[in-house]
Amino acid sequence: MRLDKYLKVSRLVKRRTLSKEMSENGRVKVNGKTAKPSTELKVGDHIEVTFGNRVLEVKVLELRNHVLKDDSSLLYEIISEKRLEQEARVF
Repeated sequence: MRLDKYLKVSRLVKRRTLSKEMSENGRVKVNGKTAKPSTELKVGDHIEVTFGNRVLEVKVLELRNHVLKDDSSLLYEIISEKRLEQEARVF
């Protein structure tokens, strides 16, 4: 399954166009490498997504083309979630 579709189906990202833009801008990594939207995922892959100052790392548990909202969290396991330190600005 394509990365951009998985992010949308798993509801890690709300819209597929947004997941595509995030991947194109280098904010998504698969197994430690910057990934394109068309990257093919497999069960067991690690995805790291940067949302502003928050980084979420998940492990792919299952690939499905369609899933109900309540079951979307069954597609992945959260490995870590961390906040990035904001750089001190000097004025």
